Order: sequence, then structure tokens, then C-alpha cells
Amino acid sequence: MASEKPLVAVTCTAPVNIAVIKYWGKRDEELILPINSSLSVTLHQDQLKTTTTAAISKDFTEDRIWLNGREEDVGQPRLQACLREIRRLARKRRSAGDEDLLPLSLSYKVHVASVNNFPTAAGLASSAAGYACLAYTLAQVYGVEGDLSEVARRGSGSACRSLYGGFVEWQMGQRADGKDSVARQVAPELHWPELRVLILVVSAEKKLTGSTVGMQTSVETSPLLRFRAEALVPARMAEMARCVMERDFQAFGQLTMKDSNQFHATCLDTFPPISYLNDTSRCIIHLVHRFNAHHGQTKVAYTFDAGPNAVIFTLDDTMAEFVAAVRHSFPPESNGDKFLKGLPVRPALLSDELKAALGMEPTPGGIKYIIATQVGPGPQVLDDPHAHLLGPDGLPKPAA
Repeated sequence: MASEKPLVAVTCTAPVNIAVIKYWGKRDEELILPINSSLSVTLHQDQLKTTTTAAISKDFTEDRIWLNGREEDVGQPRLQACLREIRRLARKRRSAGDEDLLPLSLSYKVHVASVNNFPTAAGLASSAAGYACLAYTLAQVYGVEGDLSEVARRGSGSACRSLYGGFVEWQMGQRADGKDSVARQVAPELHWPELRVLILVVSAEKKLTGSTVGMQTSVETSPLLRFRAEALVPARMAEMARCVMERDFQAFGQLTMKDSNQFHATCLDTFPPISYLNDTSRCIIHLVHRFNAHHGQTKVAYTFDAGPNAVIFTLDDTMAEFVAAVRHSFPPESNGDKFLKGLPVRPALLSDELKAALGMEPTPGGIKYIIATQVGPGPQVLDDPHAHLLGPDGLPKPAA
């Protein structure tokens, strides 16, 4: 029987998601209920993912968690909220008579180890991937089934969107208890196979203003944020869903850029103002618009979350030329062969006309590297026991 095992361990992975209709601001800080709905694209885990191992054992004396090799405070409120919710759901299932399906005693402590294969807290949605992976992995180890939106959301709002692959909507909901504030898949990961994503890493440093503090200040001080949430986002959600379903890149790209710009406008409308973009970010914006103007249509689109790093959407037939334009405008200072990571991108030559149209003085080293990726699936369970981040003693394995 499962209950006789000395230790039960499960390892899962979860993806990063990038919002194209942004979430910014909560109407309930404890339950993490947003002031508006949002829509995101799930990125492929071959390039960006969080891996998490959760283990429970009668031998553990306390809950413990390690993030990227460092032990963290397990008492952190959002982490505790996720643990409490998972254990509540597990107790509920056990009381319903599913005891044989649940591993070990619910009183046993849990050890968790989690690693990201991308920069943490740099505006690359690390908390979304991290809490989605935590919720999904804990659900596996505690035998919890069903929608995990509420569990993941209690850790990081946008984490609920990382519970699904493809294109995902987080519905703000109306209920005070948040039961209807859930994520749902708009379209699966294979729906738009030509869509490509380029992450232009401007800085891997931790951002100066965290998202939680930034959102609170914006909700308290920005009239533009409230107007955006109530008057503009509902129509934008419907239009973005249409763009995705019809694979209308022109409209998708323009709306993605407009919504990104508006989100950062609300940050500037916050008092004191918040600025997540830097000079390189703004140069990337100009590069995208000049590239599109040269072609006479929207062939690439940018979006920026709460950080300076750009996420570029384009189609497969445009990716090589735009990467060449980025190399031209932001030549790598060294290790040019490591400048491009992820999906292979064939070399492309820029025409003299396009070089002239870009009209930018090259900024060497402005972009540290590029990650080329595509739309991907939701969380996965890793069946290989060698993938566990925790050893048989429940402690992190030494780094290879």
C-alpha cells in the first residue's frame, strides 16, 4: 500500500506565461483577486520552465523549501496559503471516502525543492511558473484532483494561467470568495504552430520595484488603472480571443503592443511613478516599429511585463530577419555564439534598405542574449526518479 512507503516524492515542471492582455492590480490582496481579466501565451518548457520536487515523509520534522539551491522561509504567507489550500482539498477528498488514493498521512511534513532554468525575479514571470509548479506538484503528491486555479493564484495571481498550455484566460470573476476567479484554456498549444516568441534579455537583475508592491501603489493612486480595468479591458479580452482563434497576427500584434504600452502608462500614472522599462527597452520598441514600418505591416510585436526584458511575438517566416535586425542594432559584446539560445534560427542578411530604415546607432551589449521559443504545453509530471531534486533523505541533491 502507498501508506507504507517511507517517502512519497513527485517531480513536475511548469511553464512561463506571458500576458498579452495584462493583469495589474488586485481587488482582494489575501485571495489575490484581480481588478480585470487577462489573457496569456504559455511558452514552451524546452526553453523556460520551473522544475519542482515535493516529498512527504513521517521522518520530516517540519515543512521546508529550497529555491534554486537556497533554503527559503517556509513561513512566507503566500507559500503557506498554497500549502493550506492543498491540504484542505486533500482532507476534503479523504473525508469523501477516497482514502486509498491518498499517500501517507496528511499530518506528515513536506519538503519542496524548486529550480528555474531562467533568471528569477527579473520580470520573466518566474513567480507564475514557480507557484503553478508548486501547486501542481503538491496536488500530485497529496492526491488532489480538479482545477488548481485557486491554489496557484494564492501564490501568484498569474500562476493560475501557467496551469494550462496554449492560450489562457484568467477570468477575474465576480464572487467575493474568488471561486469564479479561474483560468481556462482559450486555445491549445498546437492551435497556432507558426507563432514564435523571442525573449530579449536586457537585464537578469532583480527588479527594483516588485510586482506586489507596484500593483498596490497603482491601485491606490492611478485613476488610469481603474479606467483601463473597467472601460477598456473587457472589449480587449474579447478582441484578443478573436485574434487568437482566427490566427490574425496583424490584429494580435497591434493589440499586444497597445496593451503593453497602456500597462506601462498606468505604472507612470502611479504616484510615485514606477518605471520598469529602461533605455534599451525603449530602443527595442523603436526597433519594432521601424521594422514594421519598413515592411508596411505588423510583422513583429513587443510586450513588456514588470521588467525591462522584451518579449517579441512574430511568425516563423519573419523570425530570422528580425533576429538579424536585433544583432545589427544590439551587437553582442562577446560570446556571439551564445547570444541566441533555444530554437535554432537560421542566419539572415539584412538589406541595406532595412538597415537604413532602422536608423539606429548600434548599442553593443544592450541585449545580453535572446531566447527563441514557441507556444507550449501546461505542467508535466516527470516519471524518471533521477529527475527528483530531493534525495531519499528529503534533502536537495548536490549540484552535478
